[in-house]
Amino acid sequence: MQSVALLGATGSIGTSALDVLARYPERFRLYAVTANTDAKKLATIAHKFEPKVAVIADESKLSELKQELKAMGCPTIALGGHAAIDEVARDEKVDIVIGAIVGAAGISSTFAAAESGKKLLLANKESVVCGGAILMDLIARSGAELLPVDSEHNAIFQCLVGASAEMRSNAKILLTCSGGPFRQRKDLTNVTVAEATHHPNWSMGKKITVDSATLMNKGLEVIEARWFFDFTVDRINVVVHPQSVIHSMVQYEDGVIMAQMGSPDMRNTIAYSLGFPQRLQAGVEPLNLTDIRTLTFEEPDLERFPQLGYAYKALEMGAQAPIVLNAANEIGVEAFLAGRIKFTDIALVCRSLMFGFRPAEPKTLNDILELDVIARNLARNWVDGYCGEQI
Repeated sequence: MQSVALLGATGSIGTSALDVLARYPERFRLYAVTANTDAKKLATIAHKFEPKVAVIADESKLSELKQELKAMGCPTIALGGHAAIDEVARDEKVDIVIGAIVGAAGISSTFAAAESGKKLLLANKESVVCGGAILMDLIARSGAELLPVDSEHNAIFQCLVGASAEMRSNAKILLTCSGGPFRQRKDLTNVTVAEATHHPNWSMGKKITVDSATLMNKGLEVIEARWFFDFTVDRINVVVHPQSVIHSMVQYEDGVIMAQMGSPDMRNTIAYSLGFPQRLQAGVEPLNLTDIRTLTFEEPDLERFPQLGYAYKALEMGAQAPIVLNAANEIGVEAFLAGRIKFTDIALVCRSLMFGFRPAEPKTLNDILELDVIARNLARNWVDGYCGEQI
């Protein structure tokens, strides 16, 4: 029996993880669950799974969480604040941490789990994008086990299983990309929030879905792949694959390509990471190749989707650039969802910050978090100024 802390239990990844965990009550026990602001949903999860601890990041919602748990007759201990989430991540009673918190808010708890030597199933892109070599060095020192939950990186991981160090050193990553909802749309100027938050293949939260529409999500995944697998950026290529059946590929030196295929359902990747090296049944309908009929591939269009190019550039600029790019993007997406800027303006925020702000490279977690705050404030100032100019 392994004890699991699920960080970000109320989101789409968290929901999928709960479904998988519920299938193996004899193998996994949910010790702790966390959420950002949804106290009622967190309490409902706690009532069903009876974890020892439930943490709400927004401390103003702690009393609501306690009331909900009491009303349900649930004995789960309620805590509040980001520091409490970090404590859960490093709790000695926890064997596995599933990091499913969205955005930079998940960085600190990822570092806490890594420092404590946990088996870390990571869906939080920002931890690797911003943490880079600092996070990887910490994992190496602590003996933590890092397993990717994102479908693309999980696929790459599977394609590399059994490969020797020499085979890996000459291989290339082919990171697949659906192309998002605007793959064939030429003019993106008047894209609406409703259009940008509707993905053709995947069911995800609003922020990640917008990132998929701009291809920033794929850009962040390029940066992730560089650190997850220790591949130089020149050996990481993006291929647009609209069907989302091949989740990513590895091409070896002899030209042979290994591909991981499956239905677009995050339960598959979560189950694989939870059970590794065993394969667990995730409750997903098996892939039927005769139903697919056609698989197509295209080059990404960096003119219409410049954020993908910015991610490659950020890796060349130093450890500070991915942090700035990520922060600028989060603020840009936030402003777009609020109706303050246009869809195409998100790229302008990213470009302005990444090329106009040149801070020193971070050396510690605190450096990373401080730079993230500074970059976000600069991005907000940019948005405020830009909106003012448009009036």
